[in-house]
Amino acid sequence: MLSVRLNEEMQSKLDGLSNATKRPKSFFVKEALENYLDDMVDYYEVQSRSQDSSRNLISVEELEKALNV
Repeated sequence: MLSVRLNEEMQSKLDGLSNATKRPKSFFVKEALENYLDDMVDYYEVQSRSQDSSRNLISVEELEKALNV
């Protein structure tokens, strides 16, 4: 179980969306959190890979040549 305090503006938006769609507020909070967490996992994966000294990089020119572009 998790408890979250929202400011008045977020609470109002969430209430309005919930009322307009007849969905529970928890549905939108879960959706938003899931999307955010997916983005953060991707972000930290990119950060990790960018720091990897064993990564194999090629230039744009090398890529174009390999693709015959």
